[in-house]
Formats: sequence, structure tokens, C-alpha cells
Amino acid sequence: MTKKRTNKYKKHIKQSPGSIVYTGENPTEKLFINAFDYGPNFINELELKSVEDAFNFKQTESVSWININGLNHIKDIEKVGKHYNLHPLILADIANTSQRPKIDVYDDYIFVVLKMLYYDENENIKIEQISLVLGANYVLTFQEIEGDVFDNVRERLRLENGRIRTLGADYLLYALIDAIVDHYYIVSETMGNKIEDLEDLLFNGEIKDDLSQQVLSLKKEVLKVRRSIFPIREIISRIEKNEHTLINPNSIQYYGDIYDHVIQLSDSIDIYREMIWSLMDMYMTTISNKMNEVMKVLTIMASIFIPLTFIAGIYGMNFDNIPELHYKYSYYILWVVMVLIFLGMIFYFKKKKWL
Repeated sequence: MTKKRTNKYKKHIKQSPGSIVYTGENPTEKLFINAFDYGPNFINELELKSVEDAFNFKQTESVSWININGLNHIKDIEKVGKHYNLHPLILADIANTSQRPKIDVYDDYIFVVLKMLYYDENENIKIEQISLVLGANYVLTFQEIEGDVFDNVRERLRLENGRIRTLGADYLLYALIDAIVDHYYIVSETMGNKIEDLEDLLFNGEIKDDLSQQVLSLKKEVLKVRRSIFPIREIISRIEKNEHTLINPNSIQYYGDIYDHVIQLSDSIDIYREMIWSLMDMYMTTISNKMNEVMKVLTIMASIFIPLTFIAGIYGMNFDNIPELHYKYSYYILWVVMVLIFLGMIFYFKKKKWL
């Protein structure tokens, strides 16, 4: 049964520019907000009951990270956007889960869209959009569902002597982007292992019924990962080249480290893409070889029985003047001749290395 495809863009039809429309697949997700407010000598980790509780962090001298889970809560996203003076187009991009990774630079804040990648327990790739807003002393993150790849960042924030506690919001943005990119390595490694396993199956001639589906599925995964990773080069490049007051010049070198990682990942994805095409060619070649083997056996069998059928046909005709027709050993002589022809052809085929 063919899987029904959904069109996320239909939700934008007849909507005015800047309208906030949730395009994800979790319309019943609960709103969950947690926050880290910290400085060199203190840290407060809070679970907020409403978006209004997040408004006070904008005016503090400490650095704050406010993480909002539940993009289906449009009204709450609008409240956050209004308080933090976010452009309506930014809010629309936050709710649009099919948004391409990008960066928008404004006077008071920087907006970044990225994709979090991970494999579930069945090794199916999952892609979740995350939007980040960098302000003077805060970072806002918007996620579709609860659960992310930032546990390591949270642990570093809880450490009293951690570097992240002594630096500003721009370093926090770097740490969050770096956590996302680092998780790409896990996805890349898993994908590489899956490709190598399929290569081993093909080299060993183990053609399973669903092998073509596995190759096609891997091809789609590589393309999804490629679309998620490649735009990050442009994002980091713009951060490095843009002399924005929100980015401390001392933090630029950290972003350069992310750029190096993205280049390395991009090269790996390109290699995997070529390997997938090679797998498809190898699969078709293997199938063709197996078909040739079958045709070879059938051709040899037909070649053996053609002269035997010819002899049997001659002696099956109803004529009185056929030699040895009434000879009592004719039947046995015929069998001896046919067996000798059979063995002679088998010997000839083996000598020619066709068998």
C-alpha cells in the first residue's frame, strides 16, 4: 500500500505574510518551558509554568537560556515574540518546521534555524527543527517536542568552574550549535556503518528481497542529512564575517571550530552519497550476474537436449524404411548414442569452462 504524502505548504495558502502557522506533526504536544539563569558564581535552573514567567529574564544582568518546547502553541509563541521584539517573519519561521537552516541578523538579536538529527531505537532517522535567538544577555530556543541533544551543555552549566559560566550569551549560542553539530558525527557514523553492512552483503552475494528498499532508504537518509548540514557553512561564515555587537570577537575562533567540523561532515556525506550510488550499481550488477547464471544453465540444458530431441524425433516418425527399425537392439543402441552425446557435450562445456 502506497504511503499517503502530506503537503505542509497547503497550510500557508491564503495566509498573509508573517502569519504563524504550525506545520509540524505534533499538534497535541504540551507546552514545556525550562530556563537556566547563571553567572560565574551562581546558577538557577527553573521549570516555568507559563511564557509570562520568561519575560523577566530579558532585563537581568545575568545570562539566561530559555528553552520552549511545543511549537503548536502559537499564542504563547506570539507572546514571547512580542515581549522580546521578534519580527513576525521570525515567529512564522519558528512555527514552520520545514524551514531550511538559515541565519537572520537584526540590530537587537540574531536568529538561527538548525536541524537536530538522531536515530530512534529502530535506526530510523529523525529530524527536528530548532530555532535559536541570541540577544544581549539571553538565548531563546524553540523546539517542537521535549527532548534534545543539549544534555552535555546543561551538565557544563551546572559545573561551578565551567568556562561557559564565565562567558556571555554568544558563547552559549556557540555551545548549543556545537552540541547539534557534534551529534551529527553520531548520525554520520551510524550511516557509514549501515552502508558498509550493505556493501558486505553485496560482496558476499547475499541478495535479500528487501535489499533494494534498504539501499533506497539509505539514499533518502543521506539526502536528508545533506540538506541539514550543508547550509550550516553559510550560517557560521556569516557569524564570523558579521561584526555584530552581540558576538564577542574572542568568540569568533570557537565558531571557526564548528566550521571545520561542518566541512569534515560535508566531505563525509559526499563520500556516503557516492558510496550509495556505487551500492545501487553493485546491486544491479549482482542481480544481472545472477540472471546471467540462470540463463547460462538454461542455455546449456537446452543445448544438451536439442540433439537428443532431434534423434528422438527422427526415430519417432512413422516410416518403415528407417534403418534398424525392426532390429531387436535398436532401442538400446539409441539410448547408448544419446547418453554418449550427453556426456560428450558435458565434457566439451567443462573444457570450455562454461560449466
